[in-house]
Amino acid sequence: MSVFIRSFAPEDAGEAAAIWNRVVEDGVAFPQEEYLDEAGAIQFFTSQSFTAVAADEDTGELLGLYILHPNNIGRCGHIANASYAVRADRRGRGVGEALVRHSLKKAGELGFKLMQFNAVVAANAPALRLYEKLGFVRLGTIPGGFRMKDGHFEDIVLFYHTL
Repeated sequence: MSVFIRSFAPEDAGEAAAIWNRVVEDGVAFPQEEYLDEAGAIQFFTSQSFTAVAADEDTGELLGLYILHPNNIGRCGHIANASYAVRADRRGRGVGEALVRHSLKKAGELGFKLMQFNAVVAANAPALRLYEKLGFVRLGTIPGGFRMKDGHFEDIVLFYHTL
């Protein structure tokens, strides 16, 4: 499997929504609780500063995606934020790492100075390992900051990376 990362296009909406919605359905990583339909996916993904999809170069299948946008407004608008989703059957194969690396480069190209993650669920060990591997700095932990799908609360970890 060879991964190619490119800009989101409206024709990606169905596959991209399915990948996104699976993460929402799992209820262990994204704060969103609402699912995207195809029209909603087009609106949501095109409203970001940048949305990328990772595709299998051989088959064209979407493997994952990320959204990139300001973490805040005004005087804090130079700080980016991103969310990543990898197809469940393709996790653990380097797709997420390729997406994070691409997002860091793209954020710099768009003029952002920092990347900040506000709510990495502490139980998401693969994400924690990846971010630390890529040089993100752990800022701290917010106890009980994320409500899991089953209703219990998990800590969230904050990270940043200079660009």
